[in-house]
Amino acid sequence: MQKIKNLTFLVLFSLLLASCGEYQKVLNKGTTEEQYKLAVKLYESQKYSKALRLFEKVGPTYRGKPQMERISFMTAQSEFNVKNYPTSGYYFDRFVKSYPKSSKIEEAAFLSAYSYKLASPRFSLDPTDTNKALESFQNFINTYPDSDKIDEANTYYSELRYKLEKKQFEIAKTYYRTADYDKRNYKAAMQAVDNLLEDYLGTSFKEEALFLKFKAAHDFELESTDRRKKQRITVAIDAYEKFANSFPESEHMKEAKEMLATLKKEEVRIDAIIEKIEKLKKETTK
Repeated sequence: MQKIKNLTFLVLFSLLLASCGEYQKVLNKGTTEEQYKLAVKLYESQKYSKALRLFEKVGPTYRGKPQMERISFMTAQSEFNVKNYPTSGYYFDRFVKSYPKSSKIEEAAFLSAYSYKLASPRFSLDPTDTNKALESFQNFINTYPDSDKIDEANTYYSELRYKLEKKQFEIAKTYYRTADYDKRNYKAAMQAVDNLLEDYLGTSFKEEALFLKFKAAHDFELESTDRRKKQRITVAIDAYEKFANSFPESEHMKEAKEMLATLKKEEVRIDAIIEKIEKLKKETTK
């Protein structure tokens, strides 16, 4: 039994060496046709990394020829299968643009978007690939509304959009949390909320974002000097009204009303100061 195992191992090892030898020979000294045929054979055997090296070598020779359409698709698919997703996204997109009449154009368009989706990092990191995926899925949805992939594309589009919405909302929250160290961050938090609501109509973060904006406006007013409070109270009350009108049943309403009461008291106090100053001005001009 042990001899049989050893013999089997030797046979397999010999085949492996022969295979490697053939690959290196064709890669380095084979004709373009030999390299192309072996690349296709390796691709069909799911040996994508080796196939890619050969596709790279034969590509320039076949550029403009009928074989190039197939090479382009297999190259993109190989990059996808070895999980080089940003690269496969690029190659599939290039395939779509280069071969608009191809029978594989719909598949390539979906895989381009899906590649960028898989390359998309967590929400807090660089959104470049996320934006590419969103744009690609939107193009796919617009171009192939009857595709059997349309539901999948819509689902992925929603996931990616949520990721960008969350990133924008987290930016606003970060500004708010760091306002203790830099009071200007209250204004930055409010602006970040405005950007979120403007860029993503109907965002699922709208309630939390409007409440955050009101909190930032409220706290900014409390941290202000009396000279600046009048205008900032107006801004804060306006933020409250937008929140309350949009979400009258929000779980944050109790806290919001308490903050509004504080603002109203401050408004009465500031109005009294302003009235007193105006009265003194009139008396000094007599």
